Amino acid sequence: MAKEVVPEEGRRRRRPTKQGVVVTQQLIVETALRMLHEHGRDGLTVRRLGIALGADPSTLYRYFRGIDDLTLAIADELIGRALRGWRPGGEWRNDLREVGLRIHTAYLAHPEAAVLTASRVSGRDNEIAGDEAVLGILRSTGLPDTDVVRIYQAFVDQALAFAALDAASLALPEAARAADERVWRATYARLPAETHPNIAATAPLLVARMNDSAYPTALEMLLDSAAAAVRLHLAAPEVAAQTGRRRQHPGEAWGDG
Repeated sequence: MAKEVVPEEGRRRRRPTKQGVVVTQQLIVETALRMLHEHGRDGLTVRRLGIALGADPSTLYRYFRGIDDLTLAIADELIGRALRGWRPGGEWRNDLREVGLRIHTAYLAHPEAAVLTASRVSGRDNEIAGDEAVLGILRSTGLPDTDVVRIYQAFVDQALAFAALDAASLALPEAARAADERVWRATYARLPAETHPNIAATAPLLVARMNDSAYPTALEMLLDSAAAAVRLHLAAPEVAAQTGRRRQHPGEAWGDG
């Protein structure tokens, strides 16, 4: 028989910790985020978390099945922070752009947590709410659901992939990150045109751009592609009429036509 899920109130530690606080699931997640920032991914352990909370390490297991379960909660917290206070404005492209940029910014505010969680699927409240919002934005365009899901997947994976990529750079030791950034000026900008004509021709532009995130550019390219799909869908009846063929309206398959 499956164990009964104990609500938050039933799991809560009754007595304050040594720091004078009562442990909650949210407090554990926030403490874990702080530990990741201060000690990196290898520093997030049950023992260290207990010390940081001023509680017995076993306290974690009153709220989570283990570190991996906590990792999923951290992933959900980042999505929640990204969408906190956001409201759709009603113009699908602007709304989608804002959601993407919010996700990217929220993850980069916690680089170690971003690298740890960007590839995970938590199935928790904030993630589900975010997915519902993005799908709603895309469905408001009138696109068929097959196109909606195709664009949704590309949008979410692009945002999280760039978040992980850019966060990984920020999570590097400062000396290593600075050395990487110098390569464009110290190496690429000095390659001779005789041997590397294409790099030499674009070197000033490479130096100016390559240490910045490409996510805003990539996001606009995705939005351009989505907008082209919307235009094609809206023009489909006219195209069908011009070619003498009538395309089936999506609702007709369900007897709505």
